[in-house]
Amino acid sequence: MLPYKTVAEAATVLGRPLTTLETIWLNYSADKSDYLLYCHNILFLLIIFSVAPLPLVFLELRVPDSVQPFKIQPKVKLSSSEIFRCYKSVMKMFFLIVGPLQLVSYPSIKMIGIRTSLPLPSGWEIAMQLMVYFMIEDYSNYWIHRLLHCKWGYEKIHRVHHEYTAPIGFAAPYAHWAEILILGIPSFLGPAIVPGHMITFWLWVALRQIEAIDTHSGYDIPWFPTKYIPFYGGADHHDYHHYVGGLSHSNFASVFTYCDYIYGTDKGYRYHKKLLGKVNY
Repeated sequence: MLPYKTVAEAATVLGRPLTTLETIWLNYSADKSDYLLYCHNILFLLIIFSVAPLPLVFLELRVPDSVQPFKIQPKVKLSSSEIFRCYKSVMKMFFLIVGPLQLVSYPSIKMIGIRTSLPLPSGWEIAMQLMVYFMIEDYSNYWIHRLLHCKWGYEKIHRVHHEYTAPIGFAAPYAHWAEILILGIPSFLGPAIVPGHMITFWLWVALRQIEAIDTHSGYDIPWFPTKYIPFYGGADHHDYHHYVGGLSHSNFASVFTYCDYIYGTDKGYRYHKKLLGKVNY
């Protein structure tokens, strides 16, 4: 909760006029506790999990001729009932695990120093912190993901996520409850090492989930904006990991491809692409 209630009060403390965004933030958050602001993540995740994959559902059920060539596994087509079953499973896990975890994890957020106060971070500061979060999460997630592909980890936990050999957007958070908890660690590391503002934290949670939905989309669309992000794996890179399944020792990256390249875990993928060229599998 902010220590001041009015714009004039805040301007006096800061020693300058508030920006438009700071005024909006003050008006919205001044009477809300930090805990309540943190719990906004529950609403954001619910909306993202429910809404962001919908365009992909439309593509899966009614693939336009113009988009059909970009479906990575064109021979696999899920029915509306199969897609809805996936969504129900994700929502069940959301209300049983993800939501409650958000409710009880606030002390750790407070401990690492995520702030709600003014001044707001600059756009440049937010962008730099988000980049650091993505890099930290990507590297740590890579090794945890590889560990989950050991015999015990795969059979007991990770095989649930691999039930979809041709992933769809709703399948991004489809996983065993233990995997949700384990892979929450890499997502938390970045903000723990480089704590920022609550708004930055909100953006991080939202962007990470949207990115996961994108990489599970099942479509490699050449004009998609993420194609311009250096080393971004995207759907084509991750789809191969699901296609190979439990035997996969390739393409463990969650966001970027550099770890797979450095540690040689993309050799199967690169050989596959070289062998088949642009032919869909």
